[in-house]
Amino acid sequence: MAKEPEAAATPEQPPQVKSRVLAQYIRDMSFENILAQKGVSGEPQPEISVQVNLDARKRNVEHQFEVITKLNVSSKSKEKGETLFIMEVEYAGIFHVEGLTDEQMHPYLLIECPRITFPFLRRIVSDVTRDGGFPPLNLETIDFLALYRAELAKRAEAQKADQKVN
Repeated sequence: MAKEPEAAATPEQPPQVKSRVLAQYIRDMSFENILAQKGVSGEPQPEISVQVNLDARKRNVEHQFEVITKLNVSSKSKEKGETLFIMEVEYAGIFHVEGLTDEQMHPYLLIECPRITFPFLRRIVSDVTRDGGFPPLNLETIDFLALYRAELAKRAEAQKADQKVN
């Protein structure tokens, strides 16, 4: 009985993903306290709306990517729909990522990278709303996988609509 070479006996190991956060920063931010500017009658009960958008782009340095989480947060009074405050923030992370195929890179950048930076963004939103004269807004955890899937479904629908027109 002949022995097989050891290299053939061990299955090939998948490449190891190497990922590091190189930097995090606020790209752009604004907060408007409409309540203080215009005044609102009575003791308003707030209704919070949060919209999330993601963007990722390759940087000029090999294996580096900038991933941006964009939040639009608005608070309106439940009773009359008067705007209490508006906050817009773009929070970015610079990531060094290696060991992924081109197909794996897009979901990694738009799911895993925002998960890493989200706790820092949550803290900024909490601090700014508190410093802006409101109770601190503690954002619920965002399901970045569900956001990614929803965006893919939206693109697929748009593509189907384009094909029907042509």
